[in-house]
Amino acid sequence: MDGGRALEALGDPTRRAIFESLVAAPKPVRELADLLPVSRPAVSQHLKVLKEAGLVADQPEGTRRVYRVQPAAIAAMREYLDRMWDHALAAFAAAVEQDAEADTEQDATQPPKPVEGPKS
Repeated sequence: MDGGRALEALGDPTRRAIFESLVAAPKPVRELADLLPVSRPAVSQHLKVLKEAGLVADQPEGTRRVYRVQPAAIAAMREYLDRMWDHALAAFAAAVEQDAEADTEQDATQPPKPVEGPKS
């Protein structure tokens, strides 16, 4: 499961709304279409993208297909974001350390400032 691909699929507002609705509870296409300002065929196309990204799975129930969120997809997205966050924090720490070293070097090359005595 590719967390980056899953996040990319959620980049579309309609797909994100469908996914968020399915997080609450599994639903058939008709019920999803009733919640959104798009047609049933459009919802089906969005579900196809979500399914290809591994975010949802469908299961036949009688004459309809019920879609539900794949928990592994949520875990993959979280792992992806955790890796990105870890890299970002490491880069930030390195930048702070580099700035601190540069400030220390600059302080070492400047003559000390004279200490002023008490003013009379």
